[in-house]
Amino acid sequence: MKVLVVGYGSMGKRRIRLLQRLIGDVHFVCVDRDPRRLEQARKAGHQGHENLGQAIDHLPDLAFVCTSPGHHAEIILQLVNARINVFTELNLVDKDYDSIMAKAEENKTTIFMSSTMLYDKRIMAIDKIVKKHKKPVTYIYHVGQYLPDWHPWESYKDFFIGKKETNGVREIYAIQMPWLIDTFGKINAISSISQKCTDLDIDFSDSIIASFKHDNGNIGVFAVDIVSRKATTHLEIIGEDIHLFWGGHNDDLFIYESDTKKMKPIETYDSIIHEEGYSDNIIENRYEEEIRDFLSMVYKHTKPRYSLEDDKYTLKIIDKIEGRIE
Repeated sequence: MKVLVVGYGSMGKRRIRLLQRLIGDVHFVCVDRDPRRLEQARKAGHQGHENLGQAIDHLPDLAFVCTSPGHHAEIILQLVNARINVFTELNLVDKDYDSIMAKAEENKTTIFMSSTMLYDKRIMAIDKIVKKHKKPVTYIYHVGQYLPDWHPWESYKDFFIGKKETNGVREIYAIQMPWLIDTFGKINAISSISQKCTDLDIDFSDSIIASFKHDNGNIGVFAVDIVSRKATTHLEIIGEDIHLFWGGHNDDLFIYESDTKKMKPIETYDSIIHEEGYSDNIIENRYEEEIRDFLSMVYKHTKPRYSLEDDKYTLKIIDKIEGRIE
């Protein structure tokens, strides 16, 4: 199999690593405008090009778009025009989505939109419990990590998370909102407040607290920040017959049993895959599962769990949270 990877940064390397584990015999063609990264790709044994057109000439079977969000649209359109099936990481803006979807349908080409949390077994367990409950619930969710700690090997000012259009707070919302919408329902009311409380050299809020009312009666508060010096995930779901707690790791998902008055652990993964250098609550298993789903879409014509149309809706919700639209 020949696979094109556009962007040889941390996500591009992750996709290569996981594809090698899943499939084994894969020939990679990498595209990156950064000479240093391009040299790294070549030293790793991959073909490397600065120009996407040259890479397309290799006639890859699949392509993974792993460049900085905000600039994916033109890359995806070029790949779809070449009738190459595409896996795209978070886009963070819905630029040219309608054109991409129309061209993909015309060329009978698969577009897979990454939404990693939907493939997390802990999220699947939470989803099952909430939907089985049948009554409205309230949730309180907080996700945060200090921006310079995201990629300590490079300056946040040189990374897309430090730019207003694709900032780190927006990315956290884009990662998390798909599963919140899937589990708790479409959103019909939003209010949010924000502030900047750090000395970080950024022109956007570093902390946002949003409250939601969902179509089915659920309500929730979701606080996101790029200030937390300890990477933090904390979820609490409260209902008449449910009280659930999650700290973001594999061993801290609990449900309170009212009859025994004890916290019962919810087992999900037998083992986790963790890559050195990432926060300890970031596991590789879910990234691997969505690659499996992409391959199934391409070769077995299965339906996606999350589509570009779904992502359009999510990004509009985030625009409202950030105050970009009313």
